[in-house]
Amino acid sequence: MTTLQKICMGYFVALMIAASLNYIPGHTDENGLAFGIFALDIFDDALHVASALWALIAGIISHRAARTFLILFGLAYLGDGVFGFFTGYGYLDLGIFTNASAGIDISLPRFLANLPHLALGGFAVWTGFRK
Repeated sequence: MTTLQKICMGYFVALMIAASLNYIPGHTDENGLAFGIFALDIFDDALHVASALWALIAGIISHRAARTFLILFGLAYLGDGVFGFFTGYGYLDLGIFTNASAGIDISLPRFLANLPHLALGGFAVWTGFRK
């Protein structure tokens, strides 16, 4: 198993954890915000599970499939994080279609709410193109 395939397995685990956050007691506050920062709904959970399965399958298949996953997944999640930072909603969970734009808000809470997608996407793109 190559390094990129192992990284895909790591993404599988990380994304399954993200999909389970709403169902683990103590991770959401009284407003339904995970870690008091962002809300996750059924669309987010479905996105995370689908992405996790994609990572798992790519990691099992081959080095080339893993690299393709990391680049495509990375670009999609990185773009979603950037878009979410500037508008308040991402496109991967269809948030831009179901909510009015929250406008530009360059604040720490907005940054932290989008940090998971920025970090996961950025690292995936970097490793996909680097290796």
